Amino acid sequence: MDYRRLGRTGLKVSPLCIGCWRMGGDQTDEQTSLAILYSALDAGINFIDTADVYTGGHSERIVAKVLEGRRAQVVLATKFRGRSGPGPNGEGGSRKHIFEACEASLRRLGTDYIDLYQIHGWDGTTPIEETMRALDDLVRSGKVRYIGCSNFSALQLCRALWAADRSGGARFDSVQPRYNLLDRAAEDELLPFCLETGIGCINYSPQAGGLLTGKYRRGEALPAGSRAAREDRFRRRLDERTHDRLERLEAYARERGHTLAHLALAYLLAQPFVSAPIIGATSVAQLQESLAALEWKLSAQEAAEVRQVAG
Repeated sequence: MDYRRLGRTGLKVSPLCIGCWRMGGDQTDEQTSLAILYSALDAGINFIDTADVYTGGHSERIVAKVLEGRRAQVVLATKFRGRSGPGPNGEGGSRKHIFEACEASLRRLGTDYIDLYQIHGWDGTTPIEETMRALDDLVRSGKVRYIGCSNFSALQLCRALWAADRSGGARFDSVQPRYNLLDRAAEDELLPFCLETGIGCINYSPQAGGLLTGKYRRGEALPAGSRAAREDRFRRRLDERTHDRLERLEAYARERGHTLAHLALAYLLAQPFVSAPIIGATSVAQLQESLAALEWKLSAQEAAEVRQVAG
């Protein structure tokens, strides 16, 4: 497996990151989650992403089990920001919450350090200077190695980097946006800014919540148990224009001996600002399908063709 640098850092991560947001929940029980994680590590994936709010903290506890005996091999990422405790300070980007959330994640994860600690979203009620200083203190203490952010706009990321530069403290080395072939808004400002400043992109929803896997077809019944079958809001995304785009992309992939799911990941991996898309899986079979995408290397010209096909 070809490992990549996380942004401008010297940290080497696998080209795919295994996301744990559903692990330990109704769809992916603990036994299945562990099978997926062990299979990912055995295949060479060394990058795991979770958060303190995923399945009420159970996701972090599951990750702790796969860390036993191989902690040094894993680049462990988790996040804070959402409500993880009682009272007005049980969420957010304040110094108080960051310190308490970090200690709680360390306990659940069964480790004494976090490789990549990320704020899950912008907190407009806390000065970014306070957030960045608190994160810098965690880095200086050795409890955190690198810091990052999720769901930040280009302007918000710029403000955070500016605050870190002014104080001389640790700066964000990664950003986690929603980014896939059906939603390329991040290409307008955020990702060019990341390329210019050396910020690694570890985007989530690389297959658009399953839309880019080939499971949804025009005129056919929705797959039982699928997200579109469960959620009205998600189902409304399957309009005629989306089906047109999916059919064009699938045809492009099929003509080259690949699946739509492979194309969704191959396109992202061809982008210079992407360090590692975060993949989800509810079975080992789904994980293996994503791993197969690593065999397809798109050239810059092919990536441009894919953008035109996607519309």
